[in-house]
Amino acid sequence: MGSGHSHAGVPSPGTAAGKHKSRLAMALGLTTAFMVAEVVGGLWTGSLALLADAAHMLTDAGGLALALIAIRFAERPATPEKTFGYVRAEVLSALTNAVVLLLLTVYILYEAYQRFQNPPEIIGGPMLVVAIVGLGVNLVSMKLLAGGSSESLNVKGAYFEVLSDMLGSLGVIVAAIFVLVTGWRLVDPIVGAGIGLFIVPRTWSLLKQAVHILLEGTPPEVDLKLLEAKLAALPGVVAVDDLHVWTITSGLDAMSCHLVVDDMARSAEVLAAASAVMRSEFGLTHTTIQVEDGAIRNAEGHITPL
Repeated sequence: MGSGHSHAGVPSPGTAAGKHKSRLAMALGLTTAFMVAEVVGGLWTGSLALLADAAHMLTDAGGLALALIAIRFAERPATPEKTFGYVRAEVLSALTNAVVLLLLTVYILYEAYQRFQNPPEIIGGPMLVVAIVGLGVNLVSMKLLAGGSSESLNVKGAYFEVLSDMLGSLGVIVAAIFVLVTGWRLVDPIVGAGIGLFIVPRTWSLLKQAVHILLEGTPPEVDLKLLEAKLAALPGVVAVDDLHVWTITSGLDAMSCHLVVDDMARSAEVLAAASAVMRSEFGLTHTTIQVEDGAIRNAEGHITPL
């Protein structure tokens, strides 16, 4: 069967997260430095809340480090065994971050329950000072990662890690103020539970996106029925088969299909038109299109299998 092939565009080195690695590194440095300071402050004041928040920041630091490691893997060149290289490492990183965040949420809710049963002693003054500094560190880290979170699942996972810790700092601040003003220690587990519940929907969304990509689902911004209709409406095309659109990694979507034409002499024209439509109307530059002869295909369809 005659065929034509169009492969417009090749994956660029690295991923959408690659251009944000310096910001990730700065956020990791800030998070790690303050985590150490928070551990020292927690041991000095005897504050369980500060030590718990330091453990939370340890998780953040691990997530940021994992994101940077994934970027390094993604920048490795393609090989004959891995023709797309390691660009999907960022999706695996995002999936891991989402799972860790969900587990962290379970821990937060459990810890909140334990503290509600037995409210720990809290030294409000020093805890408030450390928490305010922590809030500032988290806000700076969020500012560093905000832009990349809309371009890369990897960076989005790291952003959510810092966001969750920012909420933890807010919770510690609120708890410290209440303890200082009212002496009411039950505010600590209440705020902790609220933080845990706030994290769940955002983390669940990240998890679903990562799993959707790994299952090679259609990108949510692509209307597959409209795309198929645009291809079917091209001059000379009589059928569209085996149409697939999937995401390789953030910022790199791919499409493949078979176009059945009534005249193979127009195959080059059909390929050019299909590639142009994919690029201009759907933003798809990595396309594989096979052109098939309608007459031969119809004849093959009537061959009785041996």
